[in-house]
Amino acid sequence: MDDHLVRAAPDTPPLVGVEPPPAQPLSFFKQLRQANGNSFANIHLAVYEQPIYQQKSVFGRTLWVSDPDGVRRVLVDNVANYPKNALENRFFTAMFGEGLLSSEGAKWRTHRKVMSASFDPRSVAAYAPAMVEATQTFAARWDALGAGAEVDIAEEMKALTLRIICQTMFSSDAEELVGLTGKALGFTNAALNFSLLDILPVIGPMRMKAKEAAIHADFAAMDTAIYRMIAEGERDLADAPKDLLTRLIAAKDPDGGAGLNASEVRDEVITIFMAGHETTATGLAWTFDLLLHDARALARARDLDERYLDAVVKESLRIRPVIPGVGRVVRERPFAVDGYEIPVGVEINPSIRTMHRRADLYPSPGRFAPERFLGPDPPDTYTWIPFGGGTRRCLGASFALMEMRIVLARALERCDLTAVDPAPAKAQLRAITLAPKGGVRVLQRAAPLPAVRAAAVAAHA
Repeated sequence: MDDHLVRAAPDTPPLVGVEPPPAQPLSFFKQLRQANGNSFANIHLAVYEQPIYQQKSVFGRTLWVSDPDGVRRVLVDNVANYPKNALENRFFTAMFGEGLLSSEGAKWRTHRKVMSASFDPRSVAAYAPAMVEATQTFAARWDALGAGAEVDIAEEMKALTLRIICQTMFSSDAEELVGLTGKALGFTNAALNFSLLDILPVIGPMRMKAKEAAIHADFAAMDTAIYRMIAEGERDLADAPKDLLTRLIAAKDPDGGAGLNASEVRDEVITIFMAGHETTATGLAWTFDLLLHDARALARARDLDERYLDAVVKESLRIRPVIPGVGRVVRERPFAVDGYEIPVGVEINPSIRTMHRRADLYPSPGRFAPERFLGPDPPDTYTWIPFGGGTRRCLGASFALMEMRIVLARALERCDLTAVDPAPAKAQLRAITLAPKGGVRVLQRAAPLPAVRAAAVAAHA
């Protein structure tokens, strides 16, 4: 890829970038102080520069893998040898029960087969009208605020994506679940903020046990509503709305014919809520944050060209991946690549964040440059992995990408948004996601675009 693709021309503003990593490893106590804000900001420059980096600490050894072949080996070639680490699995189980993000082995394979039909291309396309309708409602509300109104686009995207996931999943019951879900997931994000204290002996297990109990109590009202909807759907399946909940109730394993029981449906519903709400909202917040700080990219995006909007979304997910990495453990056979042989029991991290900022894969890697995805040789499957890879790649990836494109297009169609803060937001770790610290404050004024642009936006639906 030519470097000119990511450099601004002399007569245009410099491309927006993100903060550089520390040049040297931080001391243990400095890492501990910063962990509650964003432990990934502690990753120093050498980890970004080397395909494989072995880190030693008082907690043991960790292998950071930012090499496409190494990532493929862990996520695709021999998945069974690299299960999730115990803390991450407990983390996910507390939030999602036995859903796709936390289950393993035969149970995971059965659930994945059952749910795949709900996320095939035809099914995903059927959700577009609900996405468009929900976004139009939000855009109209922004219009009503008047010129000069300030909003936090990060909070707005949480509310919008929550409404979208409720409408696509529950149809007429969306209103009830918007309130219940927002409360439950908001509490869970706060309760599950991760820090180095969570891996300390004695203290870590005590903290996790308290968090699990609090989360189970907080989800009680939402669980009651979901189980009631499942029971109603099972009683009248033929006349139930063709939403995602109905699909899950009716779905059967194509090989064995088995479906999901009520508890399993509940766990997958919660999983989809988190994957389809919190992560997509965060991805959109970063997209607006980066785009509104780059006048050149924003001007081009306002032409509503479908390919360019797609590139904007993908570049945002590259430079600001919502899920920065996945924790794995070497189970049975040592991990050997590029001269390293890592024994059984050592933690191995296929690192999305560091992979996406390798200078040999992405020239000027800290800069926001959608053009990377428009050239003849765009990033491939294992150099761009915001949704993971292999068999455990996020099932809702197509859903999320379509939703982000629709929301971005509709917002650019209806509103003229301007960033309040002079520079893009810094990242803060919230549960499992890296979100904009302090939100993304924008000013807006109503600015409906000409009909030709409106027609272009409609094409995204």
